[in-house]
Amino acid sequence: MIRTFLSVFLFLFITVQSVLAQTNNTDSWLQIEAHPSLTVATQRAQSYAESTPDVSSFALGNGWYAVAIGPFDATAAQQQLRQLRAQGLIPRDAYIVTRDAFGQRIWPTSATPQPALPAEDAADTVASDTTPAPAPEPAPEPEVIDETPREARASEARLNADERKQLQSYLQWAGYYNAAIDGAFGRGTRSSMAAWQRDNGYDATGVLTTMQREALRQQYYAVLEGMGLRGIADTTAGIEMILPLGVVARAKEEYPFVHYDATGDIPAKVLLISQEGDQNTLFGLYDIMQTLEIVPRTGDRSRGDRSFSLIGQNAEIISQTEASLENGRIKGFTLVWPRNDEERRTRILDEMRASFKRLDGVLDPAAGSNAEQNIDLVAGLEIRRPRLSRSGFYVDGEGTVLTTTEAVQNCGSITLDTDYEATLVATDDASGIAILRPTGALAPRGYATLLEGDARLQTEVAVSGYSYEGLLGAPTMTFGTLADIKGLSGESEIKRLALDPLPGDAGGPVFAADGSVLGMLLPASASGARQLPGDVSFAISSAALKSALDTAEITTTPAPLGAAMTPEEMTRKASGMTVLVGCWD
Repeated sequence: MIRTFLSVFLFLFITVQSVLAQTNNTDSWLQIEAHPSLTVATQRAQSYAESTPDVSSFALGNGWYAVAIGPFDATAAQQQLRQLRAQGLIPRDAYIVTRDAFGQRIWPTSATPQPALPAEDAADTVASDTTPAPAPEPAPEPEVIDETPREARASEARLNADERKQLQSYLQWAGYYNAAIDGAFGRGTRSSMAAWQRDNGYDATGVLTTMQREALRQQYYAVLEGMGLRGIADTTAGIEMILPLGVVARAKEEYPFVHYDATGDIPAKVLLISQEGDQNTLFGLYDIMQTLEIVPRTGDRSRGDRSFSLIGQNAEIISQTEASLENGRIKGFTLVWPRNDEERRTRILDEMRASFKRLDGVLDPAAGSNAEQNIDLVAGLEIRRPRLSRSGFYVDGEGTVLTTTEAVQNCGSITLDTDYEATLVATDDASGIAILRPTGALAPRGYATLLEGDARLQTEVAVSGYSYEGLLGAPTMTFGTLADIKGLSGESEIKRLALDPLPGDAGGPVFAADGSVLGMLLPASASGARQLPGDVSFAISSAALKSALDTAEITTTPAPLGAAMTPEEMTRKASGMTVLVGCWD
């Protein structure tokens, strides 16, 4: 009986020891995700690798690819599974598998992660004497066995239409393919594959293996090293998409935007756009975006019934905004990127656009409402303003404008009332007169009648101008008197005024008492180096204005001095013909 018991015990002991020996090898892996897309699996593996060591991706067969962490021995695998789950670094449904569950390693292709040393084995390495143990010989790099042409065709056949088009895009980017991106692997695609293989040291079979496709993909994405492209699910905005989190981070909410601001040397910015609304709201957002500093005035704009796209660029940045209206909610994004970095910008933009997904939820209209308010800000963003603003006035029904040459010096572009582009028709530096014409159709509410002859000395005059360079949104009237009908040196084309204007008033019309224009206000710099009293100003005469307009072949409306207007009538007339002239870089 005892002999039988001992035999059974010995058998069980040997069996248990065998099982323990098998489970203590380093053949256990944590499978954390699986995807039917090689690109997605590789991107997810790279994303996990930024926060977790020993991450790889493997082919599973049937067109599926796994993301896994390891290898570990069985005990360490259980510990890692519990620890990484508790830290939220891996999904709750991750599980342990052995290496034989995987096929070929897809990423990383250049090295194999070394197994973690179990804690109990590490303790055994402490030497009992002071003699250092000799360094172990490095393990030989395992030979990478690529697919045969037959296996390559089989793996290629499992690619879906989007993956086939993406492969053509990679080849096109690399300069090997110049035909349509249609996912059809015909003679042109095969020739480009063979050319790429030859130039990269592979046999020119015209069929890329899984490993070669990954090498091509890595070449394509090499420019995005450090950009930290990762998916986010912003439940506040109700938007899911890939963002370059290596260069921007979530900063604040200012309705209707969630701001992701630059975190390093690259002056990038991302806005998530999220608000409830209708078509009117969408169109209003389209107009507001174009007033912002991050949307420069130069660039394509398009607006449809339910969406819009804005591109703005200047010497420093390029921004692109896309937004659309669905089910009473407007959602979209803006990417702001430095100029002269087009390859990274367009690549990041493609990733953002392709991954954009609407989630439930929309930004609260009260978001950011406690932020410091500033007239120069909209939703935490600076309003775009011209470098210089001065006044001007219409002189005919086609929108021709007279202004001061100070308003148009070294301008990248010129606007009338912010919204209308204008071109410079003529200038006269000696008199300080500039003539502008709108680039599109413009019908002013009123235009000037130029006074024939002179007004009487010491009669009341008024200047209409944008004294505060557009901050008030409408011209203001500054009243004074006609001090002299000539300049301090006897210049007949100059009128001296006793009034105290502001710099923004320069270029504005000077009205006689009857509402006719007796001249155009000159900037204070026109007096040269003289320091004159504050209430001394000058205007270029109506006769000089008419002469400049005649030279430019622009017909004007002259008027003799008539009956005096009331201040209210004068203000009404001035408001219809005075225009804000903006000089933009």
